[in-house]
This record gives sequence, structure tokens and C-alpha cells, in this order.
Amino acid sequence: MGRKNPYRGDPFTKKAKEAGYSSRAVFKLEEVQRRFRILNGATRVLDLGCSPGSWSRFVVQKIGKKAKLVGVDINEPKFAGIEFIHRSVLDVSAEKLLEVLGGKAEVVLCDMAPLTTGNHLFDHVQQLELARCALELAVEVLMPGGHFVVKVFDGEDAFAFVQSARVHFAKSKRVRPEAVRKPSREFYLVCLGFKA
Repeated sequence: MGRKNPYRGDPFTKKAKEAGYSSRAVFKLEEVQRRFRILNGATRVLDLGCSPGSWSRFVVQKIGKKAKLVGVDINEPKFAGIEFIHRSVLDVSAEKLLEVLGGKAEVVLCDMAPLTTGNHLFDHVQQLELARCALELAVEVLMPGGHFVVKVFDGEDAFAFVQSARVHFAKSKRVRPEAVRKPSREFYLVCLGFKA
């Protein structure tokens, strides 16, 4: 018998299931989109850590099927509406991403997290490695004026990461969407207006 979801009674989990999404995380991106309109007019979007696919599905609903959505993950997403690169984000090159995207992206999204251990410092360090990798790729593949959204686990090195990302963008804001669980240390860094 499979492991039961301890959050199945959570209102966002219920809402995601009712709407046919594979994960409650979609409501985090939905709030970011509502507040910052990052996907408006986008024709090329990169979703780093795209599995299980809720963010990708939401993106396709916003940008349409004529636009290009490329997803990268070590696990195949449950949503088939994307061009998928089956690889670790730590091992994919900017050149490969640009080739598959067909040019520079307007938006780079990253909702990646490591398998957590319960050791907050270790988990924070592991997650920041993913966030830094995502930032490095975003700087290579974003077009001028593009947007970057990345999950960050708060901790002692989070401020330095935020500062390192801010220098590349006209504006940035730390956001804690309503759908983030109360005990979670995660927030999202929303970076707008890439300065190429």
C-alpha cells in the first residue's frame, strides 16, 4: 500500500485535486502570476524542476499551446504538454536549453527542492545549491527584460543569495504565497526585468 499524503486535508491540496492538478504548488505560481503578471505575453518559458507538472500545466493554460514551454527534471512530469529534458538541472547546459527553447526565454521558473532530511541547515544548503544553479542558467537563457522566479529555503545564506540575484534584475521581491504551509521555511524570489 502506498504512503498516504499527510496533507490531504489541507484546503490547497483538496483544491488542487478537484482542479485536476498533480500538486498544490500550482497555487503558489498562480499567486505570483496574479500579483506580478510574469507570464503575460510570454512565448518561451523554462520550467526547471518541472515534475510533477502542476506549474507546467498552469503555464500552458496561460501562454497557450503555440508558445514554447521547456521543462527539465530527473523525474518525468505527469503533464505531457511540454518539451521535456530528462536530466538533472545540475547537469544541463545553457547551450542545450537555448537550443531546445529556440532562443532566449522571457520567463524562467524554478520550484526545485531537494529531498529534505529534517536537518534545516543541511536542507537549506542543498536547496540553495539548486537555486544558485537555476540563477546561473537564468542569467544565460533569459532575454533582456525577462523574469525569474525561484524557490528558496530561508536560512543563514538566503540573504546573500537574494543579493546575488538582485544585481541582475531591475526589481526583485521576496514572496511567501498563501499556499506555502505555515511550518515551511520556503519563500519565492520574484525577479523582474532582467538586465542582460
